[in-house]
Amino acid sequence: MPQPKRGRPRAFDRDQALLDAARLFWRRGYSGTSTRDLTARLGLSTSSLYGAFGSKAELFEEAVRTYAERYREIYEQAVSAAEFRTVVERVLIDSVHEFTRPDDEHPGCLLSSAAMADSTSTLDTSAYFAELQGHNERILRTRTERAIEEGELPPDADASALTGLIQSIWHGLSARANLGADRENLLATARLGHALICGRAGPSR
Repeated sequence: MPQPKRGRPRAFDRDQALLDAARLFWRRGYSGTSTRDLTARLGLSTSSLYGAFGSKAELFEEAVRTYAERYREIYEQAVSAAEFRTVVERVLIDSVHEFTRPDDEHPGCLLSSAAMADSTSTLDTSAYFAELQGHNERILRTRTERAIEEGELPPDADASALTGLIQSIWHGLSARANLGADRENLLATARLGHALICGRAGPSR
């Protein structure tokens, strides 16, 4: 187990500090968030902030990766499901739960954040998110192609179009969550999307 770095307050809560920092970065961007803003919000001295996270840039990068990588995990877990209908369900439903996590657990969606237009010398946020989204789409398309090959989907199903439809619903759910739609409303939309996809292009049996 790594030893605590010197300079941290005894009651330091790293997860809470990361969440508080992410909220600032999401709202103001990297450039618009000063070290003074961070120390005031986190209740740390400058030396304690640097002792905990290394630098403002490292704190920003950890915040981006911590909260954005959850979407990669959702997709990777979803595509491992035995049935394609479960894959679609998990992508949509689990993502809604992530979009609507309580404010005391989540800073909001990076996709619509001010941080998306900003970056550090080592992390291009827009490029990072594009890579993340590209990865998720690729593994979903591969899983869809497998479902067609194995006869779970009709042989004339279009894997690219079907993947694009699922992704379009995903982005729509994300956008509506950012506009304030509540969890139950979004879940109802996700379930309807799941039913339509799996009913029209669903299992050929």
